[in-house]
Amino acid sequence: MVFVSTPSLFSNTRREEHGNAMIVRAHPLSVARANDNVNVQGARGSGLEPRIGLEFDSADDAREFYSVYATHVGFKTRTGQLYRSRTDGSVASRRFVCSKEGFQLSSRTGCPAFIRVQRKDSGKWVVDQIHKDHNHELGDVEESRPPILPQRTPTGRKSSAKVSSKSKLKLLAEVDGGQPCLSGSISFKRVKTGGDGGQPKAEPYAGLVFSSTDEAYHFYIRYADEAGFKTRIGQLFRSKNDGSITSRRLVCSKEGFQHPSRVGCRAFMRIKRQDSGTWMVDRLQKDHNHDLEPRTRTNMKNSTASKKFIGGVNGGLDTLNLSEINNGARPICSQGNNIGSEWYHLLLDYCQSKQAKDTGFFYSVEVGNGICMSVFWADGRSRFACSQFGDAIVVDTSYRKTNYVVPFATFVGVNHHKQPVLLGCALIANESKESFIWLFQTWLRAMSGCRPKSIIADQDMAIQQAIAHVFPGTRHRFSTWQIREKERENLRSMPNEFKYEYEKCIYDSQTNADFNTMWNALVNKYGLKENVWLKEMYEKRESWVPLYLRGTFFAGIPINESMESIFGIFLNAETPLGEFIPRYEQGLEQRREEERKEDFNCSNLQALLQTKEPIEEQCRRLYTPNVFQIFQKELLQCYNYLGIKTYEEGSIIRYSVRRCGNDSEKLTVTFSASNLNVSCSCQMFESEGVLCRHVLRVFILLNMREIPSHYLLHRWTRNAEHGIACDFDPGVSCQELKSLMVWSLRETACKYIESGTSSLAKYRLACEIMREGAKKVCRQR
Repeated sequence: MVFVSTPSLFSNTRREEHGNAMIVRAHPLSVARANDNVNVQGARGSGLEPRIGLEFDSADDAREFYSVYATHVGFKTRTGQLYRSRTDGSVASRRFVCSKEGFQLSSRTGCPAFIRVQRKDSGKWVVDQIHKDHNHELGDVEESRPPILPQRTPTGRKSSAKVSSKSKLKLLAEVDGGQPCLSGSISFKRVKTGGDGGQPKAEPYAGLVFSSTDEAYHFYIRYADEAGFKTRIGQLFRSKNDGSITSRRLVCSKEGFQHPSRVGCRAFMRIKRQDSGTWMVDRLQKDHNHDLEPRTRTNMKNSTASKKFIGGVNGGLDTLNLSEINNGARPICSQGNNIGSEWYHLLLDYCQSKQAKDTGFFYSVEVGNGICMSVFWADGRSRFACSQFGDAIVVDTSYRKTNYVVPFATFVGVNHHKQPVLLGCALIANESKESFIWLFQTWLRAMSGCRPKSIIADQDMAIQQAIAHVFPGTRHRFSTWQIREKERENLRSMPNEFKYEYEKCIYDSQTNADFNTMWNALVNKYGLKENVWLKEMYEKRESWVPLYLRGTFFAGIPINESMESIFGIFLNAETPLGEFIPRYEQGLEQRREEERKEDFNCSNLQALLQTKEPIEEQCRRLYTPNVFQIFQKELLQCYNYLGIKTYEEGSIIRYSVRRCGNDSEKLTVTFSASNLNVSCSCQMFESEGVLCRHVLRVFILLNMREIPSHYLLHRWTRNAEHGIACDFDPGVSCQELKSLMVWSLRETACKYIESGTSSLAKYRLACEIMREGAKKVCRQR
């Protein structure tokens, strides 16, 4: 950063009074007159002293002002947080802070000094928050004044000194009215730099404090880059009281022996949570048992820039030089690619390090004309979860709809606790049919051909065509959030009465005739027969109107509600490149922590029975608590209904089930005594996998003491994560099936090991059980 020596008063600063309020307007520092006789006290004069209400033409002008003020007072500055508008995502305010703010480096002291400027409707930036006090000593002005550089001679040759192009300070030798500058001195901010030439050198030590685990993770990655090794996130330790994370280990990528590339390296850094909420390095090992390869910035850019990586099951990799494919030219992103090349370097390093740790980790990169396009990845746990809960999936591409920096998409399922569970992620190169076909085919390959019964995704034509191509037998339901967005866009001028009748038509229609009658009456009444969007939605009604979606399994995901994003607040429109992976890991870990809590509740808690029906006790024993709660609600509601036999022939019996006091709510239940099959016209079981109140009313009338096993879906039971319950594509190979069994056994073993190591007695018991189990498995040969 370049600083210009300036006087204590701006030569063109002016004040304007508006009533009792005074606004100080500060203009760019490039026109400020220099003065060698400025001291600290002068810096605190009325012109250079920052104050609430000080106004600038731009945020850069404010930054320059604060930098010059800092130079005279005796501290250095950094650009801090920025805040964006929730309306359009534009920057609404910025913080400029003391360079010792935070604790990311040993040189920082958590200094609270800062100014914040906020953008006004006029386009001006005004100081609205300020803190001047520092928690460290300020430098002496005379000592901090930089050496005077020799003036440029008019020889026509370029100076060897390089000035950052990002600085908006104009290094001019003349100011107002073309008058010569009284001082030609220019100072350069100097910091001790590491191998990257720009960042302060990172060096961990015991006692180093961080404000968050993300901060520690970034710090250790930079230290590793400078030292010449790669990192992984190692063990975490939890509190026995509340299960919260108390410490984490960040390790060398060659730690352990789980993969041939690992050599049991002992280098690590452990951070421990303090009572204040900060994280401190309490254990550290810097020595490695392998050669290190310090990387310069050039090496880091070129190490992976020209590789083509195609991930396969259990890590099969093919490597190909993209420059050879691209006629020797350096590969660049095409117009149709919305992903910057820097993302590939980040993700490929991440995928390779994860694959070394997780043998079930899968990733693949789409390559077109020698150019990296879309990227897909899924860890072993996600692939195993798909084998159990991949029957109904949500393809969430909402991240690409606004001003998101990350063109991110997720595949999400619903687990046996009714929680969202991750089934894969991708960065999408563009919104073409070909990109989505590649994405869906790659997901299908990663999931061993496990085809979903239903997909909830956007109604974009490219997505519709890709789903029809890759999943021809799968039902596509449009995303609710997108429909709501289109309704606001196309129907915002309609009166409230229209909205009421519109929703009544969609959600209350019980038959095709009912819907058609109400729809036609609606468009005729409000003169919307020529509305293009409504015409399109009517033609696609089977993909979004509840009436037409009955009978298709969607795992109970409500039609009129949007499923929450699996990463919540962790990934959003402001997610920068450097924070994407840590935030992704943090969001995923939180989701899986919530799943572990539900697993614990499922094993240790039991719901109270509300009736004396044997079927209630049966379902409490089998279902997870969250699913049992849904069943129990239906069971209690069934007592408000009457069941009347209307037809019987052979083993087939038909009942009319209606709500007491409401003749309009009438359903038909058909029961077969020969095979215990039952169906209801509401089709709740077909859609959600749980029997409805109407069927339960008939079961009670028939005095059935147990629900037939084929109406107790394995995916909703306490043991849903055990065994292989998914129907596989006939083309699935023995190797892929074996991989699935490996994931299943490993997931079970991880939970078993966690329980077995909680005490010495449990450890001994676990060892004994494994020995006996091994004997039984061997006898099966």
